Amino acid sequence: MSTKNSSVNSFGARDTLEVGDHSYEIYRLDAVPGTEKLPYSLKVLAENLLRTEDGANVTKDHIDAIANWDASADPSIEIQFTPARVVMQDFTGVPCIVDLATMREAVGDLGGDIDKVNPLAPAELVIDHSVIVDVFGSADAFERNVEIEYERNGERYQFLRWGQGAFDDFKVVPPGTGIVHQVNIEYLARTVMVREGDGTKVA
Repeated sequence: MSTKNSSVNSFGARDTLEVGDHSYEIYRLDAVPGTEKLPYSLKVLAENLLRTEDGANVTKDHIDAIANWDASADPSIEIQFTPARVVMQDFTGVPCIVDLATMREAVGDLGGDIDKVNPLAPAELVIDHSVIVDVFGSADAFERNVEIEYERNGERYQFLRWGQGAFDDFKVVPPGTGIVHQVNIEYLARTVMVREGDGTKVA
């Protein structure tokens, strides 16, 4: 996916943040009246809407709706949210990569550019449900169970290795590393996401 700036920037919120030798494009909440009173979770959503405002899926009205949020009112408008990244575990992630591979094949069959078929956001797949306890009660039980898993599902791991190389912004965490939530918190999660494209870094 190109990270070309698609924000309509109705509120003039786009700004530049200089950090050391690096320059980042950011979207300032203080450009939108009312956001200062929002709870933190809705400030995160407001920044997301400012950054992804395109005039169609995300409009000025959506941003105004968040800025004027009333905790006591019934919800009256649906808000578009665009995740900055996606983390998956194997039971949901493997079918997703199969779908992307199938789409890529169909695009190729129709004469299109298969390299354009990629996740729209960085995607990380943590394989955490597959390892079965076949061996137990010995010092090498963990290592042996992981080995058996690779033997049992070798084709799946060859496919995922292909996917990691074929798709942009797709990474696989192998079995035996830990459960998805632990791996996410300890290794994958980022406080600020930075996407590069068209000569700019968008934070």
